[in-house]
Amino acid sequence: MKSIGDHLNFHASALQLRSRRNDILASNIANAATPNFKARDLNYDQQIRKIDGSGPLTATDNKHFKVAVENPHQTLFYRQPLNPSLDGNTVELSVEQLEFSENSVRYQTSLEFLNNRIAGLMSAIRGE
Repeated sequence: MKSIGDHLNFHASALQLRSRRNDILASNIANAATPNFKARDLNYDQQIRKIDGSGPLTATDNKHFKVAVENPHQTLFYRQPLNPSLDGNTVELSVEQLEFSENSVRYQTSLEFLNNRIAGLMSAIRGE
């Protein structure tokens, strides 16, 4: 039988990853005019697989906690620019804005899934 935490864990972890990625993308946008700044990103799909248990870090017992994200700075990668700039900055504002807006929409979706899970549990507790 699953605990309440099991019902909420995946969507809560997805929300944390989306939030972390928003921070990284916002940093890229803020540094669009900084010479030699290298745009970074987070591989969301790879990180969520680790949380889901399909990645290399798996729990061997039901009482073990799933590890959300290791050190987030080790999981970042540098984005390769389509049009490199002369000052060494790899931020492409249009790409970063597109990624940021897409990630924001997906953040809202993850939040909605989490809210629906909580509403479903509350309904079950009330016996509705």
